[in-house]
Amino acid sequence: MYANDFEYYRAESVDEAVDLLGDHEGAELLAGSHGLLPRMRTGEEAPPALVDMNAVDGLSSIEHIDGDLSVGALVTHAELAESELVREHAPALADAAGEVGDIQVRNGGTIGGNLAHGDARTDHPAAVLALGGSLDVTGPDGDRSIDAADLFTGHFETAVGEQEVVTALRVPLEDDASSTYHKHRNPLSGYPLIGVGAWAQTDGETIERVRVAATGNLAHPKRLAAVEDALEGESLEADTITAAAEQATSLGDDEFRPDVQASPTYCRHLLSVYTERALRDVLGVDGE
Repeated sequence: MYANDFEYYRAESVDEAVDLLGDHEGAELLAGSHGLLPRMRTGEEAPPALVDMNAVDGLSSIEHIDGDLSVGALVTHAELAESELVREHAPALADAAGEVGDIQVRNGGTIGGNLAHGDARTDHPAAVLALGGSLDVTGPDGDRSIDAADLFTGHFETAVGEQEVVTALRVPLEDDASSTYHKHRNPLSGYPLIGVGAWAQTDGETIERVRVAATGNLAHPKRLAAVEDALEGESLEADTITAAAEQATSLGDDEFRPDVQASPTYCRHLLSVYTERALRDVLGVDGE
């Protein structure tokens, strides 16, 4: 299929992009657009105008800023996966980036577009939630920050406003922390049927802090609070991790998206299995 007709604009700055979004109701931003353009071709989305962000300077860096790892919105998945800075301070993000789509998608798609588009099936949300990240956005009312815990509200639904532009992802730099991302890949699409991000701090014997999040066939990406509660303050033992991962099966059927390939029962099983794998990895606890 072909996309409906649309107007095309090329922004030279973030402020110009915000103005263009305000001037053209229903307009969408164009960056890598590996999520948007396929949906336009199938008729699932039909924006009357596209605002191209690729000429905007200052959105393609990965750097330390004010105690955070700051990732510009136009950084590609491939750049994330290959970044030594990301691998050192936010390995879950590098793991997830390396799992996205295929080589073409990884070299074209961007982190800002991925998160703002709100596709619940993608890899990054679980990693960003587990890392305690946030998005910097600019809109008609100025700049603000959106915590990842408040970002994902549904499938293709986020807290980013219709006239707001994502400028950066921020991940707090925290000492003695580790993180990882594991997924069960859909063999047809490459999307995660279930993907799990995990972040933890320990003193070598006790789990002091932990964040666990899931993406894939869920209604929307989310933190697994029951798993986290079962781990914090507990000892670094295999039985503790197995029992905590079982808490992931407490999600109800309504917390998964309908899928003829994967029932909620199957997805709950995958969620428990991959939660345990991610936790064993991030906590350094062997499977046996």
